[in-house]
Amino acid sequence: MSHSAATPPLPQLRLVLAISLDGRLAPAGGGAAQFGGAGDRAVLEASLAWADGCLIGARTLRVHGTTCLIREPGLLARRAAQGRSPQPLAVVVSRSGQIAPTLPFFSQPLRRWLLQAADPAPLLLPVPPGFERRLELGHWAASLAELRALGLERLVLLGGAELAGALLSAQLVDELQLTLCPLLLGGPHTWLPAAALAAPSAWELVEHHDLGGGELLLRYRRPAALACAQREP
Repeated sequence: MSHSAATPPLPQLRLVLAISLDGRLAPAGGGAAQFGGAGDRAVLEASLAWADGCLIGARTLRVHGTTCLIREPGLLARRAAQGRSPQPLAVVVSRSGQIAPTLPFFSQPLRRWLLQAADPAPLLLPVPPGFERRLELGHWAASLAELRALGLERLVLLGGAELAGALLSAQLVDELQLTLCPLLLGGPHTWLPAAALAAPSAWELVEHHDLGGGELLLRYRRPAALACAQREP
């Protein structure tokens, strides 16, 4: 991703997912996926420790009820030494802004913002219980620039597929971190909607290794993002 002098700086954005061998996020019948093992959990927590915030689609949050937290003591200690909060801030993306306050998510020890679609105008509405701030979602580049201006320089995108597709289509994702899990699930729940991309995009492999338990980490970066990433803190 290139940032010209006239363009507001954008956060680094890393999509982090565990997927089956046939590219599914969930079983054929739907519901929360529970197929990442210990190796996947470790690299997920490492990405959360890298991030200032994480983006979560409202539908994904409703299905799972919670978001992922950093548990590994070494990662928590490193964030504390850096003067950072134990957990990255959670930014929930929602059209309606209707998130059930009874979800366990609202009892998790983290800060929560709501990024809501501009229709109806969310800034005219009160901030829902459990969230400390509501932001208006317009064009994605402008919304990400606003998050960067508010201090979120590194973002992890945790899904779901519709949200990932929108950001990939807008060419705003800098890295893909995929854990390939040794399962075939079938069904319609692919990690990227069929109509998500307006044009093919090329990616550069920057890391791959065995996570144990048959899981394989694949990390790709958009080639145009390489120079930009070197300028980021």
